[in-house]
Amino acid sequence: MKRVLFSLAAGAAITITLAGCSGTGMGSTAAGRSGAKAVATLSPKSDTNTGGTVTFQQQAGGGVMMVASVTGLPPGTTHGFHVHEKGDCSAPDAMSAGGHFNPTGKPHGQMTMPDHHAGDMNNLTADAGGNARVSVLLPDLSVGSGPNSVIGRAVVVHKDPDDYKTQPTGNSGGRIACGVVAAS
Repeated sequence: MKRVLFSLAAGAAITITLAGCSGTGMGSTAAGRSGAKAVATLSPKSDTNTGGTVTFQQQAGGGVMMVASVTGLPPGTTHGFHVHEKGDCSAPDAMSAGGHFNPTGKPHGQMTMPDHHAGDMNNLTADAGGNARVSVLLPDLSVGSGPNSVIGRAVVVHKDPDDYKTQPTGNSGGRIACGVVAAS
């Protein structure tokens, strides 16, 4: 059994239990050392003021706890949020970060679906002040070495919500913030 915690903008939390999923069955890897951490500092892209911090911490049972704090979003809006394959945010539109991180070659989808990219995360929703905060266990990622490691990847906030079905991007629009994930 795998539990996934979703924090909502209003401060409430939902825990979903995924039956039949073991720590290794969903792509987790032993390559991450329990407690290992990595951080991405989000910088504005595409002429926005969006920024923030995303932290990743390896969990003993597998997967990575991700905590994100994003600012400068239009109030009340929803945005696609993904780990991308390349740790390169140098382009003004963050296209240098490449596509979604997908080491297993699966189709794009919501992270609670059986088929999804390792880098697919749930949408961010900004509160009335334009801020979003989320904590979630990402069972398909690790912090450390190995094919599922987030280190050296990029985290991207998109302009529009992810529809979780359009391939391969979720139709989430331009990239408004980007940060390279580095070990901390």
